[in-house]
Amino acid sequence: MATFPGVTDEPTRPQTYRRRRLVALAALVAAVVLVAGGLIALGGGDDTGPRAAEGGGDRPAQPPPPELPRGGRSIFPEFRVVAYYGAPQSDELGALGIGSPASAARKLERQAEPYVRERRPVLPALELIAVIANADAGEDGQYRSRQTNAVIGRYLRAARRAKALLLLDIQPGRSDFFTETTRLRRWLREPDVGLALDPEWRVQPGEVPGQVIGRVGSREVNATTAWLDQLAARNRLPEKLVIIHQFTDDMVDDTALKPRANLRVVLNVDGFGGQAVKRSKYRAFTRQAPDFEPGFKLFYKEDLDLMSPRQVLRLRPPPDFVVYE
Repeated sequence: MATFPGVTDEPTRPQTYRRRRLVALAALVAAVVLVAGGLIALGGGDDTGPRAAEGGGDRPAQPPPPELPRGGRSIFPEFRVVAYYGAPQSDELGALGIGSPASAARKLERQAEPYVRERRPVLPALELIAVIANADAGEDGQYRSRQTNAVIGRYLRAARRAKALLLLDIQPGRSDFFTETTRLRRWLREPDVGLALDPEWRVQPGEVPGQVIGRVGSREVNATTAWLDQLAARNRLPEKLVIIHQFTDDMVDDTALKPRANLRVVLNVDGFGGQAVKRSKYRAFTRQAPDFEPGFKLFYKEDLDLMSPRQVLRLRPPPDFVVYE
């Protein structure tokens, strides 16, 4: 039998083929085992692996909820709020209308300084009259005018530079607080914007602002605060400050007002006069509504003998909110 280089005549060739097949099969089985083991190691065999991670573990963390301008999410008792009240249409509307918003904020900071205590810092606030009651009926017959978004935005920017709150004050004329408040939704969604209701200027059909002293029922106020409370909850906002001004017993039925989980409601004792009258009115109003925060208003021009910050803080209880007009 002839032989050729590189070729052998092996009688056991079929066994060699079978051996090679077995080796290849063993290698394949080992590879499968390794792959399966890797999948198990990755968590593919239970609900804690990558598929489960897609449902929650890999989601980006939710951002923290927004805070107040000077930190935290609670207004009282952490802070005492000191505010300027007014509008840019006239300095007769209050201290906030004198000069630019930025200059008013600087003056407010100086005015607020004597109210600072070691354990209770001041949170300043700009109370802008966002809806102004008018003696003229206007095109819609509602006896009120509204600030433009440009004006509100300018005061909000000034408030933020000063790390202050912006309070949108409503003098609704023949309109109502609920309608005017819900119109301001875009601003009230902000974490540093609160609300003030001025019932003196809430008049009834046939009445004209300035000719009568207005009033409001608790049902209208409660509907307004309920809406704002829900807005704050949905947007994870810090506590919202709500001011209700009053200087007569029948201006608002405060005995029927409802507290709200996400709001801090202040019943602010309004009205100008001598110190004795203002103190007496403050004592009476705070006693009849002990469930709400006390507030006190001072008038640079109309008060007969303007009380000093030291005298204001001697009131009992000391006011949580102090506003200058």
